[in-house]
Amino acid sequence: MMHSAAPMMSGEEVTAFVLEVFPQSVEHGWKVERLDADGIAVSMAIGEQHLRPGGTVSGPAMFALADVTAYLLVLSNVGREALAVTTNVSINFLNKPAGDLIAHGRLIKLGKRLAVCEIHIHNVTGEAMVAQASVTYSIPPRV
Repeated sequence: MMHSAAPMMSGEEVTAFVLEVFPQSVEHGWKVERLDADGIAVSMAIGEQHLRPGGTVSGPAMFALADVTAYLLVLSNVGREALAVTTNVSINFLNKPAGDLIAHGRLIKLGKRLAVCEIHIHNVTGEAMVAQASVTYSIPPRV
């Protein structure tokens, strides 16, 4: 993984910052479980609002988890940069998800303008991967 010049933010610091600038994101029920030089783990408590007919977790809920995981990972590496935005997401839905989810993210590339992340989503019980995403974020130019 490539590192930025900015010191890495802790899980608590990046969570506090995101809740400060993007408080509505808490509605998704995510929580940073681990954040270190190897990547990030973000859990998501699944409620009725995340389910589609048949009781499976909806695609939009898994997309939100992949995107917030990438956002937290990018911010933890570039610092307090609220205007980092998603520029591309490719997500593969692999297996039927059930119950709470956990996303494991790692930074593939961190450049001056773009960050590329790989996200793997599993049921918290550790069963087979339910989704895999590649997420690219645009990082605003430093002033």
